[in-house]
Amino acid sequence: MAKTQIAKLNYLRITPRKTRLVASMIKGLSINEAEAQLLVNPKRPSEAVLKLLRSAVANAKNNQKLDPEKLFVKEIRVDQGPMLKRFMPRAMGRASEIQKKSSHIILILGEAENLKAPRFKIAKVEKISKRVKKEMTKQNKKEKEEKEREKSKGAETQRQTEKPGFMKKFFRRKSI
Repeated sequence: MAKTQIAKLNYLRITPRKTRLVASMIKGLSINEAEAQLLVNPKRPSEAVLKLLRSAVANAKNNQKLDPEKLFVKEIRVDQGPMLKRFMPRAMGRASEIQKKSSHIILILGEAENLKAPRFKIAKVEKISKRVKKEMTKQNKKEKEEKEREKSKGAETQRQTEKPGFMKKFFRRKSI
């Protein structure tokens, strides 16, 4: 029997209908392909589904000692969670109900033996520490200040060397 890994995300404050669009897109894909699809997708649920997918892969790798290269999205299910009910004031003293829906996502990863080799490798972005970030911003500020000084010096000399043009002589506000 093939090993599987289950990951759940409960109470996601995005409607199930919108989340299902993203979920159906990655069903049956290898982990690498699914991650690539979610990274380039502009829809809001893709961020949460990507985080869930990465969590499931990490769990499969660490807890069940499964090879991440052989994993694929076996099943992904989006169920409706509890609904927050709010009211919006309308004309003539009425109020209409607003339903703030939430979703539960269940992701099941399966291990496949005959899975194709990944077509590409997703590069991991290294995080920059706060200290290095501050140093970089200080350097950038100094460079910007120097450029502004050079520009202002150049502009002053240009103003001084400018001669009144033909138009200034031709179009006079008052006749002399």
